[in-house]
Amino acid sequence: MQPRLTIVTLGVADVARARAFYERLGFVASSASQPSITFFPAGGVVFALFGREALAEDSGVAVGPAGAFSGVTLAHNLASEAEVDAVMVEAKACGATILKAAEKVFWGGYSGKFADFDGHVWEVAHNPFASLDATGRLMLP
Repeated sequence: MQPRLTIVTLGVADVARARAFYERLGFVASSASQPSITFFPAGGVVFALFGREALAEDSGVAVGPAGAFSGVTLAHNLASEAEVDAVMVEAKACGATILKAAEKVFWGGYSGKFADFDGHVWEVAHNPFASLDATGRLMLP
């Protein structure tokens, strides 16, 4: 297997509501989207929204309780602390629940966390030890 990630799909209670939330955050849906699934281009990765029960069935797993921590977080890295603060304000204005206000963190960076309507956790971070390329992709040392 080549080490790459091509699609991240979130199981959501209401695809239309989730799509509207992410569009308010600036994501632009692909024309390949349908009422049951939404696709967004996301910097070289496709970000998708699919019905939670349908995704569980398709994956061959039981549906757990809605809002329970899935053990996964999504991250959005930025070039400065001020950009982190701005995105956290934007996320809250779009209806996100702020889980942790942006602050300096133990590893030396600056980050905050919010959850979407379905409890999916996003970290918004500035990492002073890693840079972003011209397209905003995180460059690892």
